[in-house]
This record gives sequence, structure tokens and C-alpha cells, in this order.
Amino acid sequence: MARHPWVARADDGVRFGVQVGAIRRRTALFRWELRDEPMRILMEAGKLIESLGFDGLFIHDHPMLSPDPWICLPALAAVTERVMLGSVVNCVYYRHPAHLARLATDLDQLSNGRMMLGIGSGWSKPEFMAFDKPFRTNVERLIGVEETAKILAGVWGPEPFKFEGEHFKTQNMRLSPGPVQQPRPPIMIAGTGEKVTLRQVAQYADACNLDESKLDDAPHSIPKKLEALQRHCDSLGRDYDEILRTHFVGWLMLAPTESAVAEKVARYFPDGVPPAFDNFIMPGTPAQITEWYQARADAGIQYFVAQMLDGTDHETLELLANEVAPNVH
Repeated sequence: MARHPWVARADDGVRFGVQVGAIRRRTALFRWELRDEPMRILMEAGKLIESLGFDGLFIHDHPMLSPDPWICLPALAAVTERVMLGSVVNCVYYRHPAHLARLATDLDQLSNGRMMLGIGSGWSKPEFMAFDKPFRTNVERLIGVEETAKILAGVWGPEPFKFEGEHFKTQNMRLSPGPVQQPRPPIMIAGTGEKVTLRQVAQYADACNLDESKLDDAPHSIPKKLEALQRHCDSLGRDYDEILRTHFVGWLMLAPTESAVAEKVARYFPDGVPPAFDNFIMPGTPAQITEWYQARADAGIQYFVAQMLDGTDHETLELLANEVAPNVH
């Protein structure tokens, strides 16, 4: 597997992408009320993200709670020209893998080769139930990730593809014309599991994605995860540098001063931040957040996905672009 050009740009230094949403306030644990005109908010934020020089523009895949990424991303492709587009990450059970490949191909065509396909096993049991999908065990759901990776590779290939697995099957599927990026767009597999997920990354993907909320003491645990990834690469005979090492934070909030940071957090969490969000939100001043990101870059991360769940928070975007990202090396 050759090193994808998007991965190779890591040689030029640390990059940042932004995953943006349009929530207004929390109504219950992991439930949020959408702002009025969420699509307008996402389009405005997307144009700003591109103008500020970020590498990636992403929409999360939680269609029970917010606009579907496969509606938003084509619209964002039409109002941007440079920024990479995708989702961190698509739950492989919400759409059949062959259909997901069709959507990804069309977005890659529409954006002239700017699509990154992130996939993962999903975690929200209520969302699975809302879509009448069985919420299997972690091990079982990871089988679906592997089968999806195999189907993606197959249907992007030169011949009609047939596959029958435990969770998915397809017959005589081939996408033509294929994606602009050849032999295929970059694939990211998200997760921190050392035995299964990082082996899947080494075998099928162009990028790993380590979620801060799943890491204990990230600057010390990230090297352990990356060492596991390198061992899998070595056992498979794959060049470790073919894989982009990415990191994800649940919700970044920036403000110029500590008092302004506290005020911003209180707007979204008027009753205080619940313990479940302790490792999910990351509020701070530019100096604090620069130090926080630098510790993770020093641990081996090459690419940061900063999630910002409220697309009207342009202050966070501008401070991240102007005062944080340029100082992380």
C-alpha cells in the first residue's frame, strides 16, 4: 500500500482539522438542542474554517442528534475549494458499506478529490436503537469495521466485487466511475484498542485516530498506542510512515482569558460540567491549549481534529488558527 499524499503532508509539520456542529445547549446527558438554521450555521463555519487555513473540515456522524454528514458534506464541498472533507467517524452500521462507498465516491467526485473516509464501530446504544440496528458487543462491532474495510477496497477495485461476512454481504458491486483519488481516498479507522483496532489500521487504513476521552494520561499513553500500531505494521510488512497519526478531542473551547473561558463553559453547562464530560470538553486560553496540544505532538501525534460542537463559536476557530496551531510543532 503506497503512502497517500494526504498522509505524506505530515512531513511538512503538524496540521489541524475541525469537526463542527450546530448545537445550542445540553438538554440531557449526551443530548443537545440544535440551533435555528443549523445548515446555515454549518455553511458559514465551513467557509470560515477554509479561510483560516485549516486542513480538514469534518461533520460528526450522529444523525439522531444533528444533521446527517452526507447531506452536510456535499453542501460544504460546494462552498469550499481546498479543505479536506469527511466525518470522524462514520458508524459502519448506519449505512451498508457498499452504500457508504457510493456516498464517499460521489463526495470525492463533487469535491475534486478532497474526501477522507473515517470509519468506526459506533458507541451510542440509543442511536442504534433509533435506527433499529442491533447493538452488538464491542468485539462483534469490530468485526463489522473489518468487513467494511474489505468491502470498501473491493468495490473501489477494477472488477465487480462479491463478499459475504458475518454482518455484511454484497454481490457484483463495482463503483464506476471511481473516486478522483486513486487508487482510493484515504481511510481512517478510529479507536484505541491495541489488539484489534490498531491491527485493522495497520492492515487497511491510511490513518489512525486516538480519541482523547479514551486515553488515560494521553501524553504517556499515546506512545504506547503508537508502539502497538508499529508492531502491527512490522508484522504485516507495512511501512509505519504510511499511516497518519491523528488525535481527536470531544469539544474544544477557547477564549482569550481564564475568566472568559469559564463564562463560555457555563453557557453550555449552566449546572456545571458533569463528570462524564471531564475528559470530553477541553476549555482553555490559547497558551494553555497550545501547551496541551504540544504535549500530544511530542508524544507522536501528527494531525489534530479539534471538535467544536457549536458552529457559531467563531472565537474558538480564530484563536485556534491564529494563536494555537502556528505554535504547535
